[in-house]
Amino acid sequence: MPKSTWQLQEAKARFSEVVTRALREGPQTVTRRGRDAVVIVAADSFRRSSSTRRPRDFFRQGPFLDGVDLGRDRSPARRVDLCGS
Repeated sequence: MPKSTWQLQEAKARFSEVVTRALREGPQTVTRRGRDAVVIVAADSFRRSSSTRRPRDFFRQGPFLDGVDLGRDRSPARRVDLCGS
């Protein structure tokens, strides 16, 4: 089975291979600290998908984001004392 997920360190060291695989085999996911960080896709594939949809919708609906939490943190902001009192 072809590799489609790369740790950031490995993706940096083998970037040319990651790009080649994205062109030949499809989207390549790069993880950072064990979590999905980015997806590298062929430009033609991205253009085809984004010409009919907004880029945000392309990334939200892509099968390569299955299991990724896209929710927004709704917790209140912390209070900061700017006067030093």
